[in-house]
Amino acid sequence: MAQDDTRRFDRRDVLKASGIAGITVTAGCVSTTDDTPTETDEPSDGGDGGDGGDGGDGGDGGGGGDGGDAGPYTIGMVNSLTGSLSAFGQRNQRGKELALAAVNDVGINGRELNIIEEDSQSESQSGVSAAQKLVNQDGVPFVIGAVGSGVSLAIYQSVIQGTDVVQLSQNSTSPDLTNFPGLLRMSPTGSTQSTALSTIISDDGYDSVALAWVNNDYGQGLAETFRSEWDGEIAYDQPHDQGQSSYSSTVSGMANSGADAWLFITYQPEFTTMAQEAYSNGYEATFYGADSVAGPDVLANTPEGSLDGMKIVTPSAAIDQDNYKNFASEFESEYGEAPTSWSAFAYDCVVTAALSIATADEFTGAALQETVRDVTRPEGEEVFTFAEAMEVLGEDGSPSDIDYQGVSGPIDFDENGDPVGFLQVLTVEDHEYTQIGTIEG
Repeated sequence: MAQDDTRRFDRRDVLKASGIAGITVTAGCVSTTDDTPTETDEPSDGGDGGDGGDGGDGGDGGGGGDGGDAGPYTIGMVNSLTGSLSAFGQRNQRGKELALAAVNDVGINGRELNIIEEDSQSESQSGVSAAQKLVNQDGVPFVIGAVGSGVSLAIYQSVIQGTDVVQLSQNSTSPDLTNFPGLLRMSPTGSTQSTALSTIISDDGYDSVALAWVNNDYGQGLAETFRSEWDGEIAYDQPHDQGQSSYSSTVSGMANSGADAWLFITYQPEFTTMAQEAYSNGYEATFYGADSVAGPDVLANTPEGSLDGMKIVTPSAAIDQDNYKNFASEFESEYGEAPTSWSAFAYDCVVTAALSIATADEFTGAALQETVRDVTRPEGEEVFTFAEAMEVLGEDGSPSDIDYQGVSGPIDFDENGDPVGFLQVLTVEDHEYTQIGTIEG
């Protein structure tokens, strides 16, 4: 569907997501959204970061068009291998490995792709240190990273900004990242979630809402967008910190506000505690949530039936596309479980990086900056796999010749580095997540 410059969903778009008009709805438990990596702590300056240069040669150098028996092209990835977001980092890692195999089965003009992976420990400072190592020591011209908007932004501001190194985040949804067009991301901005939630809550017949949001970059950004889109009353609007043993003051404040709709923009552990305390105190309300409150641990640690009727808006892969279905089948065969949308985002980061290398004049950050956006633009021929893209490119193709349609959907980075993206609308039925609609940006 068409999109305006602000990349916001209008009311008609969200009605589609609610199943009211022209949308394909798939019933049943949704396995593609069982986790949601979102934001950690506030961005910090993260130390000195260095000048980063324009990236090293990642091997023996040479342009993306060079063939022969040269060594691999080497890029970097900052991932959450440990820490609070490690479950998402593992899924990122698996998506990365499948994409790397697909790329190296074909090769980039006779060469392989190599990815040096470093651990952010799910924290900004550690993420900055990981990125410094990749850029300043390993000399990579392209960094995939990171999980968590606070981590991604800290890396950009401390290491990447002012250099030619390309940064493409696999899992960052904060609306604030839109203000940094040099920082690309594969997952859609969370502002679209807030806009969708505003319309869904209104269409469900509520004109007053209690809003609880985590006090960091992620929570502040989504809450601000919700306020700007919501036409009704916000009877409760308070932040909360992460990691508290009890959120009784938050829950009682929401209950005392008199609002029958409660919106949670927070993380799984915090929301789980809030849901438990609401249930134990006999508070009744209809729950709504942004992506980060959905997960199997939430269902496992809340009373049966306590969340039934809750609606959640979360980033989604293009689950109806054949290339996603093939990806999901391969993922399940390899790992014994269905992928999440976050695995799909990581997969597409690797393929996009590989295509930008294949179409660049040389393997430098400056050259990759010229190609990374163009390989997914709609002006080119639609291609759905790396192999298909390389076939279209041939020996002398240019980035504008192809429009890579990712397993996460059409990418089409805009001038702010944001992708088009898909969203799913979920509800909880019989203590299971069920998809009731999808939205394409």
